[in-house]
Amino acid sequence: MLTVIAVLAVAGLGLALATQAGVRLIQRAFPPRGRMIAVSGAALHIVELGPRDAAGPPVVMLHGASSNLRAMQQPLGDRLARTRRVILIDRPGHGWSTRDRVADSTPAIQGRMVMDALAKLGVDRAIVVAHSWAGALGLRMALDHPDRVTGLVLLAPVAYPWRGGVGRYNEVISTPLIGPLLAHTITLPLGCVVTAASARGVFAPQAMSDHFVRDSATPLLLRPREFIANARDLVTLKAAVVEQAPRYAEIKAPITIISGDADKTVYTHIHSRPLAATAPDARLIVLPGVGHMVQHAATDLVMSEIEAMADRMAQHAVAAQ
Repeated sequence: MLTVIAVLAVAGLGLALATQAGVRLIQRAFPPRGRMIAVSGAALHIVELGPRDAAGPPVVMLHGASSNLRAMQQPLGDRLARTRRVILIDRPGHGWSTRDRVADSTPAIQGRMVMDALAKLGVDRAIVVAHSWAGALGLRMALDHPDRVTGLVLLAPVAYPWRGGVGRYNEVISTPLIGPLLAHTITLPLGCVVTAASARGVFAPQAMSDHFVRDSATPLLLRPREFIANARDLVTLKAAVVEQAPRYAEIKAPITIISGDADKTVYTHIHSRPLAATAPDARLIVLPGVGHMVQHAATDLVMSEIEAMADRMAQHAVAAQ
């Protein structure tokens, strides 16, 4: 028995050391590209692109789960920045953003942090473009800060509770003691093996670019502190949308929702269709045969809808003068 315990201890130590080395390599390969903005409970990594004096409100881009700001920078942010001021944000605990408490996982808390950071950047009003998990975040920001969110463009958004959970592994990682133990030993080695296959599943039925994992800096997710934060975000999301969904009829901002009818990650009939039927000024575009990564499957269409929203908000601002 003692021999078995000793072998397990040595194996665990080896995995922990390998994880530490892997974290250093990953962070060297995908360094931060922006600036850090300190807010209460976090420091947010923010990349600003495009002309600061562009017409219309800035466009704030928020990524989903298991991701970071680079997933929004390509294919949307870089193109949009040719004519618009674009602000890309690593959500608290993701990418290069930190958060003091892993429990600060809800759209309400993260929305407050994001809005505080925007205030420090001098941004009073913005259009929010949000994908997947961040759809719930964008909606919460519009509810809690109606005078500062001028429009929403939601891509395959989470908006309502769903049947089932978010994966047993995420639930385990979110538990005290055992979760950090796993995150600091087996998550990174295992993740290196399964990351590409998992990403391909999110793209399905569309094909994933051969360089997506590298270009999106997805390996940053495998660092223990981010993996734990991501799991916590997922595990607490259902309760958060249960709480906020009854308020969607209060949203004043116009909303454009773009989803695919072949999305097997965030089902359109559970989230996008009910949201479009509830929010007062919502427009739904359902793309036939498209999966969860609508920004990659229909980049030109998504770009045109963001541009249309920005133009609409600029016209409203002129009319209000």
